Amino acid sequence: MNDDTPPVSEEEAALHARLNELRQEHADLSASIEALSEVAIPDQLLIARLKRKKLALKDEIVKIEDQILPDIIA
Repeated sequence: MNDDTPPVSEEEAALHARLNELRQEHADLSASIEALSEVAIPDQLLIARLKRKKLALKDEIVKIEDQILPDIIA
């Protein structure tokens, strides 16, 4: 292990795991939205709900990323 790399705490490991789960769910929603958009008569209400959920996931992803890598003002 590199001496410059700080050890990863259990909390940080849990954040990374949660981040991976959220990213996968976000990608799954993108695929679902794309598939629903391609049908002959798309269900616009369902698509809108999925887009709102996807946006909420993105917000949560950004929040966790900020916890893992906080902005450092140099």
